[in-house]
Amino acid sequence: MKFKTLILWKTFMEQPTSLKRQEVRERPTHRNPIMYQKWRNLLFLHWEYDGEAIQCTLPEGLQVDTFEGKAYIGIIPFFMKDVRPRFFPTVPGLSDFQELNVRTYVYDHHGIPGIWFYSLDANQWLAVQIARLSFNLPYFYATMQAEIHPDTKEILYSSHRFGSDASLKTQFRYRPISSRHPAEPETLEFFLIERYVLFAYSNRRKKLFRARVHHPPYPLVEVEVGQSDKNLFTLNGLSKPEGDWNHSLMSPGVDVEIFSLEAVD
Repeated sequence: MKFKTLILWKTFMEQPTSLKRQEVRERPTHRNPIMYQKWRNLLFLHWEYDGEAIQCTLPEGLQVDTFEGKAYIGIIPFFMKDVRPRFFPTVPGLSDFQELNVRTYVYDHHGIPGIWFYSLDANQWLAVQIARLSFNLPYFYATMQAEIHPDTKEILYSSHRFGSDASLKTQFRYRPISSRHPAEPETLEFFLIERYVLFAYSNRRKKLFRARVHHPPYPLVEVEVGQSDKNLFTLNGLSKPEGDWNHSLMSPGVDVEIFSLEAVD
């Protein structure tokens, strides 16, 4: 994989406009989804991160996306529910599992904004294998546990990537503390959370791909985070940022349609 290390690369790329950031939320009309999922109880933790350092990790054809000149890396633990391919029913024991993502924000030379994943940990082995083969995404199998307190709605969430050092187990404790609201366009919330395109790179084909997802705008709530760590930065070969996160939110979740990969021309 070739990497672009100079921010000057973006002078040759169309940058995302506010209109384009909103247009990608529209459901694709020229094809059908290949999969359905429900994402529940998502915690969004984001750290400001050096944009040049992020750029060095990206494949050719992607540029680090910024908000008011700042780049971000996010850690998002959540729950996958009723995962199924189109035309197939859900399967007990296979369709529900935990997932934990580390991601940053990028755009391609068409100015289409999206997500670049550093890792996606899940505790469903078959889902990990299928996602690796079908979407060229860096999925990893992990042992995971979670408890949701019935009264306070506090979530205790833990994960340990298979084969990693025991000291790199990651844990989160979080709970919602306010009423729901959507992210407004041109805000930091919108930039970080309202993302409807994922990018993936095929080492075998030496090619960049993107896939669309569609769901309603996230209902968002303020969140109280009682416990977190930055071990996933280390697991993904990234330097740990200093201090706590710079932005935190939570969502009860959305129902999602997943569309197939398309090559980025």
